[in-house]
Amino acid sequence: MGKLNPLLHQELRLAIVTFLSGVERADFKKLVEVTKATKGNLSVQISKLQAAEYLIVHKSFKNNYPHTECELTELGKKEYALYVKALKQLLNI
Repeated sequence: MGKLNPLLHQELRLAIVTFLSGVERADFKKLVEVTKATKGNLSVQISKLQAAEYLIVHKSFKNNYPHTECELTELGKKEYALYVKALKQLLNI
């Protein structure tokens, strides 16, 4: 039986990675909307995923306002695929 990655097993981090697995990149505002997380909690979880090198965070300015976008790294994509595979094994599907 596969072992579940504890970094991805946390609900909000899993939601972030799951959403990003289906898009090229997403901005912070979209991630708040999709996950229904508070900005502070989302920021903390993005930082954890970035520290693990699962995400690349792009910071810029748009109309003089800070603009943050996130995308999965190749490592993040690989770890997410392994997580899904382990979860399927655990559930026998």
